[in-house]
Amino acid sequence: MEFQFSLKAFTELNPFELYAYLQLRSEVFVVEQNCVYQDLDDKDQQSLHVFIHHHDKLVACARIVPAALAYPEISIGRVIVAAPYRKKQLGHELMRLCVAQIHSHFGEQKIVLSAQAHLQDFYKKHNFVPEGATYLEDGIPHIHMIKL
Repeated sequence: MEFQFSLKAFTELNPFELYAYLQLRSEVFVVEQNCVYQDLDDKDQQSLHVFIHHHDKLVACARIVPAALAYPEISIGRVIVAAPYRKKQLGHELMRLCVAQIHSHFGEQKIVLSAQAHLQDFYKKHNFVPEGATYLEDGIPHIHMIKL
């Protein structure tokens, strides 16, 4: 399979890209996970967005949120791989891309994320370690994780 990577600021997204992005986020976080929550949180406008496309279809994405917007540190969030593309190592590629882009644009620094608790082992493979106890976020157990 051939995949294409892109990184865009919010203002660089055209209406079709934005629609595909929000559609995938809704498909996974709202419909698949049966979770009603406010996805549009006023952080996208200041974030960098990492995309992986297969041909012209958006199949994976995440956002890099600047320090002091969600957490004191820079963070990675809204990490998604579309259901038909899971088990193809795209999630790992997406995380490698996010970390590489952070280092490229902002230098080596601490990175945090709020992981769904059942995905801790996935993030540990990228050198994130759990910090603190699990907590409920939008009805789903999460844990704060940090990469030094």
